[in-house]
Amino acid sequence: MPTDLNTDDPIDARIAEHRTAGVTLTVTADGAPLAGREVTVAQRSHAFRFGCTGFEFIPLANGEPDSAALEPVAERWLELFDFATLPFYWGRFEPVRGRPDTARLRRCAEWFVERGCLVKGHPLAWHTVTADWLRELSNPEILAAQLDRIRREVGEFAGVIDVWDVINEVVIMPIFDRYDNGLTRVCRDRGRIGLIRDVFAAARETNPQATLLLNDFDMSAAYECLIEGVLEAGVRIDALGLQSHMHQGYWGEEKTLATLDRFARYGLPIHFTETTIVSGEPMPPEIVDLNDFQPEQWPSTEAGEARQADEIVRHYRTLLSHPSVQAMTYWGISDGGWLGAPGGFLRADGTPKPAYHALHKLIKDEWWVSPTALVTDDAGQVRFRGFLGEYDISVADTTATVSVDTPGQAAAAVAL
Repeated sequence: MPTDLNTDDPIDARIAEHRTAGVTLTVTADGAPLAGREVTVAQRSHAFRFGCTGFEFIPLANGEPDSAALEPVAERWLELFDFATLPFYWGRFEPVRGRPDTARLRRCAEWFVERGCLVKGHPLAWHTVTADWLRELSNPEILAAQLDRIRREVGEFAGVIDVWDVINEVVIMPIFDRYDNGLTRVCRDRGRIGLIRDVFAAARETNPQATLLLNDFDMSAAYECLIEGVLEAGVRIDALGLQSHMHQGYWGEEKTLATLDRFARYGLPIHFTETTIVSGEPMPPEIVDLNDFQPEQWPSTEAGEARQADEIVRHYRTLLSHPSVQAMTYWGISDGGWLGAPGGFLRADGTPKPAYHALHKLIKDEWWVSPTALVTDDAGQVRFRGFLGEYDISVADTTATVSVDTPGQAAAAVAL
C-alpha cells in the first residue's frame, strides 16, 4: 500500500493530501455486516489519467500487414498507460475531400477502449497539418467546412472518443505566416475568441457529454489573456491543455508548479497534453521554434537516459502534487517520434530505457495497491490507504468494484 510517501517531503506531502484517501470499507452480505472474513483489496485503476500517444498502433488495431511487430510495444504501452491520444490532423485524416480515414481511426479507438483505456482525439481544428484543399475555398466556406468536420468527427466517434482537443495553438494561429493554410485566414477574420466560440459550439451541440479542451504550447501571458477572454465571452471550456515539450531541457519543479498555479486560477482542470523529456543532448537554447531543429541523427546516450529517468520521476511527482492536474499525456512511447527526438520510454529497437522502469515503479508500485488481504472487524469493516481510483474487493469467489473519488477520509461499501 502507498504508505511510504515521505510526508516530510513537500511534494510527497501534497501527493498524499490530494491523491490518496484513508478508506473505511464496509462489507455486507444479505444486509448484515460480514464480520471476521478475509477480504482482498486490489487496485484496478487510477483516477489520474496516465496517457500517451497511440498513433503507431493504428496498423496493429486494423490487422494490417507487418503490424504484428508492434505487439511488444503495445504490451509495454498498456503496462504504463490508460489514456490514448489518436491523430485527427485534418490533412492526413482527409487529404481528399469527402474521403476521411474514419474506419481505421475508429477501429483503433475501439482497440484501446476494449483494453480499458480512455481515448482522446487530437485535434479538431489546427492551422498546421490541415487539409490542403481548404486553400481553394473562400473564408466563409473554410469555416463552414471546419464546423461540418467537427460535427462529423464528434458525432461519428461519440461513445468511443468523448474527449477532444477542440482547437490547437490558437495564440499563434492568426499571425502564423510560414504558409497559407486556410484556417489562419479565418482566424484573422473571426478573431481568436470568435473562432474558439464557433468550434466549441459545434463540438458541444454534437456531443454535450464530451470533455472539450483548449490546447496550446504558449505558456506566456498571451495564453492567459486568451483564456480570460474566452471565459468572459461565455464559452464553456472543460479543461485546459498545457504542452511541455522539454527538448531544450527539463523545466524543473519550480517552473512547473509556477506554471500550474498560473493556469489553475481559472478553476478548470488541467491536462498536460504533450510532454517529452529527451535522453540525448538537449536542443540548443537559441532555437525558438522547435520545428527548426531536426538533425539527421539525435541519439539517445547512456548519460542522457539516466538523466531522463530522474527527470521523468520528478516531473510526474510534481504533476501529481498539484490538485488541478487531471491527466498527463506523454508524446510518444518510442524514440524517433516528433522531430526525431530521443524522447521515448523505449529505444528505437523497442528495448525499455531506465525511464520506462522508473515510471512503471511509480505507477504500479509506489502509487499502487497490489492485492492485499485484510480481515473485517465485528462491524464488517476493513481500513486501507490508497490512491484515488477503482478497487476490486474480493471475498472468496465473489468480487465487487468500488470507486474512491475523494481525497482525505473516505467511506465505501460493498454488498456481496
